[in-house]
Amino acid sequence: MATDFMEIAAAEATANLTTQDGGPFGCVIVRDGEIIAQAHNQVLVDHDPTAHGEITCIRKATKKLGTHDLSGCVLYTSCYPCPMCLGAIIWSNITKVYYGNTAKDAAEIGFRDDFIYDFIKQGGANKDVLDLEQEEREKTLPSFNAFAAQQDKQLY
Repeated sequence: MATDFMEIAAAEATANLTTQDGGPFGCVIVRDGEIIAQAHNQVLVDHDPTAHGEITCIRKATKKLGTHDLSGCVLYTSCYPCPMCLGAIIWSNITKVYYGNTAKDAAEIGFRDDFIYDFIKQGGANKDVLDLEQEEREKTLPSFNAFAAQQDKQLY
C-alpha cells in the first residue's frame, strides 16, 4: 500500500517536469489508508518560496480536515524534506514520513539544503546566510506574558 502512495508522490513530482510549477517534488498525506491531500512544488507558479510540495500538501490537508493538527496522518514525499518542510511536518503533528530521494540526491541536481542545516547547527552565527539579531525584547514580551496568563490558550 505504501508503494501506491509513493507512486502518487512521484507522479506529482514528475508532473512538474512539464508544468514547471516548481522543482521535481511531490507529496501525499494519508490517514487510515485514505488520501487526504496530494500536491507538488508550486514555488515558481505561485511566486512563493514556501510552496514546497510538503507545505502545499499540508495546507490542503488542514483545510480539508478543518484543523491544524494532522495527528494520525502519514506523509509520503518524493524527497527528504528540507528544513522548512521538516519544521512544518513537526508543527502539524505528523509523526511518520516516508521519503524517496535523499538530500544528497537533491543536492546533486542543484538543490542545496545543506547550507540551511549548517546555519542551524551554528546557532545562526553565519551572517552571510542571515543576519539574526535580537532587538527591543521589552516591546515584544508583553504579548507573550499575556498569552501565558490566559486560561483558555491553545498551543500547537
